[in-house]
Amino acid sequence: MTPHRCAALARRCASLAHRCASIALLFAVLATTSVAAETPFNAAQFDAQRAAGKPVAVVFHADWCPTCRAQAPVLQQLMQTPEFKDVTLFVADFDTEKALKRSLGVTQQSTVVVFKGGKETARSTGDTGQTALAALLRRAVT
Repeated sequence: MTPHRCAALARRCASLAHRCASIALLFAVLATTSVAAETPFNAAQFDAQRAAGKPVAVVFHADWCPTCRAQAPVLQQLMQTPEFKDVTLFVADFDTEKALKRSLGVTQQSTVVVFKGGKETARSTGDTGQTALAALLRRAVT
C-alpha cells in the first residue's frame, strides 16, 4: 500500500472513530437525562432533595440479605421507566448508615422509604414484587 493510500485510510478511520464517539456520547446523554437517578446514599444530597420537595426514595440494602438481592434488580428496572424519571433512589447501606436508620425508624434491611414534598408518604419492608414496588414509588410522584 502506498503512503498516500495509508494516509487516506487513516483519515477515514479517524473520521469514523469521531462519528462513533459522537454517537456514544449522544446515547450517554440521553440515557442519563431520560431515566431516574439511583445513587449511593449521601446525606447532603438527600437532605437537599427533601428540602426542595423533590420525589425521593431510600432503600436500605445489605449485600448479605437475599431479599435485598431480589429487590435490587426490580428497583433498578422500575427506576429506568419514564414514570419514575423524576424520582431519586438513594441506596443506603443497612450496616453502616446507622444515623439514617435511627432518624427514619428503620429496623430491617430491604426497607424502602418514599418522600414527596419533603415528607414521608410511604414505606415498605421486604417487597420484591414489581407491582408492589411500583405502587410504592408512585407515592413519590402522585
